[in-house]
Amino acid sequence: MAAAASVIVLLGLLSASGDHASCGSGSVEVVCPSPLVGPGGEAVDDKFFFVRRSLVGDGGITVRLVSMTGQIRKPDVTPGQRNVVSGVVPWAKAGVMIKESVRQGSVYAAVMMTGEHGVRMQHNFTHDVAGRPGGVSRRSPRWLRLTRVGDTLTGDESVDGVRWVQVGTVTLTGLPRTVQIGMFATSPGDLTVTQGDLGGSVAAARFTEVTGEFDRVELRGDVSGVWRDDDVGVTVAPDGSAHHPGRAGRSGGAFSVTGVGDIAPAVEGPTSERPLGGALVGLILVIVVAVMFVTAEYRHGLIRVTLLAGPCRGRMLAAKALVLGLVTFAVALPAVAVAFTVGGWILRGNGNAVLPVSPLTQVRIVVGMAALFALAAVLSLALGALLRRSVAAVVAAVAVIVVPHVLATTSVLPDGAAQWLLRLTPAAGFAAQQSIPQYAHVLGHYAPIAGFYPLPPWAGLVVLAGYTVLAFGVAVLRLRRRDA
Repeated sequence: MAAAASVIVLLGLLSASGDHASCGSGSVEVVCPSPLVGPGGEAVDDKFFFVRRSLVGDGGITVRLVSMTGQIRKPDVTPGQRNVVSGVVPWAKAGVMIKESVRQGSVYAAVMMTGEHGVRMQHNFTHDVAGRPGGVSRRSPRWLRLTRVGDTLTGDESVDGVRWVQVGTVTLTGLPRTVQIGMFATSPGDLTVTQGDLGGSVAAARFTEVTGEFDRVELRGDVSGVWRDDDVGVTVAPDGSAHHPGRAGRSGGAFSVTGVGDIAPAVEGPTSERPLGGALVGLILVIVVAVMFVTAEYRHGLIRVTLLAGPCRGRMLAAKALVLGLVTFAVALPAVAVAFTVGGWILRGNGNAVLPVSPLTQVRIVVGMAALFALAAVLSLALGALLRRSVAAVVAAVAVIVVPHVLATTSVLPDGAAQWLLRLTPAAGFAAQQSIPQYAHVLGHYAPIAGFYPLPPWAGLVVLAGYTVLAFGVAVLRLRRRDA
């Protein structure tokens, strides 16, 4: 067990030490910027075009969204010729927003029309409430309204501007008295997933933009100043020019707003669980120890003279499982904690922009991985009691716990097969180490090869625990038959 703990730590720190990153600024390599952080401490994207004014105190905005159009960069058909088509991606957004300031990552609430998901009310990046489905066009525009009363913001929608339906209401604690209110547009990249040569998937995101056409704009409350245009989060090239800038236009009381980017949690980038790569080797050592904890008695003939040969041998097996599980958990917990924490420091020191997670998530990862080791040890013990041969039991344990995870997280299997492996085998327990969740309102490459598991962390551990209980129960029944 000491060797297993050492392997977890040493391999984790070694892999983190060899993982360096830098970002280009023209011909110069610079340190990659830290990920943008939202109000909840999670990594976020906050890039959009905002036509705004200042609102003091209570008030609101009502608009009619007449149409949404856009452009999508597709894979080139002819090398060297850009393949740009008209269209709007599913999570393109255009609507009204109240935001603390134009500072990226600041609190906000927005009511919007999306490309294919109807009206939504979203706030603070991670929260999403669905309104009515449907699209928008000049023949069937959609009215949107966002109202502030204190820290409470309410979003409504209407098809005619007369009959209104509430989409949702949120409370933004600590919202300042003066906020920014207006219309926005943004469009995330078009995600294309293709199958690699070895069966795994490869994802690529390409440029898109969306244009929202607004009229019937009505502001309520103490609104000051003139309309201002802000390309929030626009990327600036080394020569000072904007890369894929947004834009806005006005004609009388009508507004045209074009935006690029997204307002959502960030799911792409180095994750904090990366230093736990050495856990697989450490787990194999734990499996060997767990199997030999029972097969050694058969191999040396001690089964005839030890207490395990006496009455109620199921209780003795349970005692072995309890001791083994507790010792494994106690050894794995500090090892995982050191690899996770120190490895994270090394990754960041080497220029990697690691996606931040909350302290609670960090604790869940460390404790969850220690629980994974403990459950895998008890499962291996049960297999050893059933097969009674060290080599056979070790091979069986590795085959059902380690091999499915390796196959699912490499380029060997298609995404669908990989996800089923991580749902139906004991390898589901590895979901305990996932730090970035899947968001229904964010289009991402949610595949095992990209670090995303099909089950939530604790659900994956429940699957592993179910296999452990089943194998242990069968082993106890077999011992009881021999007692009889």
